[in-house]
Amino acid sequence: MNFIDLFAGAGGLSEGFIRAGYHSIAHVEIDEAACYTLKTRVAYHYLKSKKKLDEYVKYLKGEISRATLYSLIPKEQMDGVINMALDDENNKEIFKRIDKLLKGTKTDIIIGGPPCQAYSLVGRARSGNGMESDPRNYLYLQYVRFLKKYNPKIFVFENVLGLRSADGGSYFKKMIAEFNKLGYNVRDFLFNANDFGVLQNRKRIILIGHKRELNLLIPDFALKNKKQYTVQSVFEDLPKLQAGEGLDKYSKYVGPINDYLNNTKIRNGINIITQHVSRPNTDQDKEIYRIAAEQLKNGKRLDYTSLPKRLKTHTNQHSFFDRFKVVDNNASYAHTVVAHIAKDGHYYIHPDILQNRSISVREAARLQSFPDDFYFEGVTEGKSRTAAFKQIGNAVPPLMANEIAKEIKLILTC
Repeated sequence: MNFIDLFAGAGGLSEGFIRAGYHSIAHVEIDEAACYTLKTRVAYHYLKSKKKLDEYVKYLKGEISRATLYSLIPKEQMDGVINMALDDENNKEIFKRIDKLLKGTKTDIIIGGPPCQAYSLVGRARSGNGMESDPRNYLYLQYVRFLKKYNPKIFVFENVLGLRSADGGSYFKKMIAEFNKLGYNVRDFLFNANDFGVLQNRKRIILIGHKRELNLLIPDFALKNKKQYTVQSVFEDLPKLQAGEGLDKYSKYVGPINDYLNNTKIRNGINIITQHVSRPNTDQDKEIYRIAAEQLKNGKRLDYTSLPKRLKTHTNQHSFFDRFKVVDNNASYAHTVVAHIAKDGHYYIHPDILQNRSISVREAARLQSFPDDFYFEGVTEGKSRTAAFKQIGNAVPPLMANEIAKEIKLILTC
């Protein structure tokens, strides 16, 4: 089954569908760094299919350049990553490129979701007018234009919880009306990624639409009782780091594979780790981190207002009293990883007091259920910590996407 991924980001949603056996035709994404990540993942999947993963490993080890890696992949495959904004001006060119890739075949599924900032509760709270004038409120209309052009059997639209309540629910109602006009019946779901085995409390709205004439039944997702793991599962086999330490390209595991990493395929045969890199922190930050980690050991969360006066530098101490937060090792899920992690790591402090840092790129990726062989690119080749954090925070967890993809496959093949 062919699919197109719109507003693709780093490709977390695509990764889940590819893992379930779907075929990617195109990814459309405005962010240049994310497009390089998508191209590198295209290279991974192509080389894996040709039993030439050793070439990909050479890239992870820094033995060949990104340009050399891409030169091993057919141009047609790489052309499926389209670095353009979805808008009325660009769509004609995007359609032309996708049509060329389709070669007369049909698009079975469209997946993706527009940027969530305009609908998010946090974004609206910080905006003076509740994001009412933000043009991203209307990006769903671009999604509608692609549904109209390619007429897929089914679509999957992902977004944040605030989608239902933005502007009193008017955007949500307008979306559903537009989908209905094109002949789609739509069901909306509230999913928590943790219910799909992701070690993170991440709630999202998923809309699943199908062509009315297909008369498909979209049932409630039968979430299987999954074995409970703790967040410690994502940390225990990784090398210990101090703030500012780590290797961008690769390092080696320091422990055996555990059940969680094995069952989720986060560790899946390429026995090297990339991007286990932590950001540097000031002495003041590290002192606060130590206090926060110590309090969590005693079952308490740090209240910013309780810090010694010399450590409190923010004038607004009450709006964000939990601005410093430790990832809880012993919990069954971590708090939500969001794109703000690209700006600072105060909300994602590593639980190990001896390491005394915020979590690394690889640890954040694991909390989002990305496999260890997934490499997050920057615009230029080399260190890309900020770009990687941003892509990870914005992503759909591949493990959740995979479960959705498998369920849809059952629906379409029954």
